[in-house]
Amino acid sequence: MTQFIAQRHPGPPIARQEIEYVERKGLGHPDTICDLIMESISVRLSQEYLLRTGRVLHHNIDKGLLVAGQTTPRLGGGTVQAPMRLVVGDRATICIGDEKLPIDEWIEAAARGWMSQHLRFVDPAQHLIIQNELRPGSAELVGLFTPSQNPIHRANDTSVAVGFAPLSETEHLVLAAEHFLNSPAFKREFPETGEDVKVMGVRRGRELKLTVAMAFVDRQIWEAVTYFHRKTAVQRALSDHLHTKLHELDRVSVELNTLDDPERGLDGMYLTVLGTSAESGDGGQVGRGNRANGLISFCRPMTTEAVAGKNPVSHVGKVYNLLAYQLAHTIQRSIPGIEEVYIWLCSQIGGRLDEPWFVSAQVALAEGVVLADVRSAMEEIVHRELRDIQAFSARLSRGELSVC
Repeated sequence: MTQFIAQRHPGPPIARQEIEYVERKGLGHPDTICDLIMESISVRLSQEYLLRTGRVLHHNIDKGLLVAGQTTPRLGGGTVQAPMRLVVGDRATICIGDEKLPIDEWIEAAARGWMSQHLRFVDPAQHLIIQNELRPGSAELVGLFTPSQNPIHRANDTSVAVGFAPLSETEHLVLAAEHFLNSPAFKREFPETGEDVKVMGVRRGRELKLTVAMAFVDRQIWEAVTYFHRKTAVQRALSDHLHTKLHELDRVSVELNTLDDPERGLDGMYLTVLGTSAESGDGGQVGRGNRANGLISFCRPMTTEAVAGKNPVSHVGKVYNLLAYQLAHTIQRSIPGIEEVYIWLCSQIGGRLDEPWFVSAQVALAEGVVLADVRSAMEEIVHRELRDIQAFSARLSRGELSVC
């Protein structure tokens, strides 16, 4: 039986602390593109393996790199000189017996399909080169996927995962800002905006300040005055939207594309040809972006693990990090008196996934509530969710849970 340790959190919940820093890298940010494409490839491989063998075979597609292309933005429409390059790395099962699997075909379909679906101005046939560098895994780690009488997989690593709940109002607003800017309704109203959005939120006391970077698409902007006019309209629309979502906070202010300078001409506007800085300005890498809950919350404990692209049945860097957030949310919603909870799951390589080496919780409790009031209920939820870990992994293999 896994050892469960519970203790009180040493400080107040994050929302009652004086300062908070939260970031989100949006759908078209190069790091997020990398994460989501590698996850899409992992899901495709998982389904293909299941179709052929009835089980997910060894793979980890979490060493991806998106190399920026080269473009020349111009008012009214620029040009693409060199495509982006996606390097797909790490390990995968490439043969079943004597049968060589069409790994290249699956990677191409998953990567180009994701880009076609999510980046309106990118033509993946023209604007993307895919470089497959997947290699077979080591015998010891591949052996974790060998059928046995025990259906529970063993951990492929010794690692610590962490999750927390609930989200603070700052975290909710940072998420809401990016979701709003990349929503279909917003893109219909502001078709000149690209998908590359980055939101940084700093809350001090009851006031939240947001700095937003968002690519504009040059073919939709014919004059410099139009760019700055539409930028003002976008900033106002976002500010109005967020003010409707304020609860405990008093104010939220928004600044957009703060590097802009009307005196610098084209160089003073955030114009792109394809709506993402990956076209020319910035590369991307798996694991450098949002954590498993879609945020980078600098005042919270975080793992350095890249969740996206890891296999969904034995890689604790994926399974435990996503499960830790699910456990935290279930505990916080289900048990009265818990204002905030942090969950850590620690694996030992070779151990059963349903029996972590250690599980611990830190809780901030409402006035009058003591740890003994909530400890057994927390432990019951933890063990219940761990018993159901195979179903959780199956959901991951189908791509049903967001990884960033």
